[in-house]
Amino acid sequence: MSRKTIAHLFHSLDGVVEDPHLWQFDAFGEEDGVAMDTHITPVTDAVIGRQLWTEWSQYWPNAGQSEDTDDFAAWVNPVRKHVVSSTLGDGHPDGLPWNSTLITGDPVDYVRNLRETDGGDIAVLGGITTVRTMFLAGVIDELTLTIHPVIAGTGRHLFDDTVPTTRLRLLNESSTSTGNAVLTYGLRPTD
Repeated sequence: MSRKTIAHLFHSLDGVVEDPHLWQFDAFGEEDGVAMDTHITPVTDAVIGRQLWTEWSQYWPNAGQSEDTDDFAAWVNPVRKHVVSSTLGDGHPDGLPWNSTLITGDPVDYVRNLRETDGGDIAVLGGITTVRTMFLAGVIDELTLTIHPVIAGTGRHLFDDTVPTTRLRLLNESSTSTGNAVLTYGLRPTD
């Protein structure tokens, strides 16, 4: 049986997923934190793009202890990280630090093969292109979007005009007291 692959992104009403820290701050409540913990608890492996891996690998191993960082740091530091990059290996000839492995070959095939190994859920953390590619290739079983009641105005969208019409099925829905809609989708099977 194949392991479940998940992704979770914060999403504005106008479809922006880039830099949510710039627009989600007043709509991220305690319920959102609990949902995030529930989402990541069964995850033992994370697929992560080069840019996000670079930022996080410099921050999280040394993050100060605080109520806001303890749970995530306790999860993200030991989780096995699989990094999507065509250039990162050049700067790390002896291998990647921070419990990380560089994905070689096609990332979609890599994740398909990873799904057949032992372990918990696999989270695709980003970047935007990695999540889009993995979801449209059918290797992400559940895509959760926490839609914040804000119009971000500018920023990258998860799905742009290069994506063909794609039918999804709603797997779960909920809302939070801060006004967020939490929607989980899967690809709709083709007939």
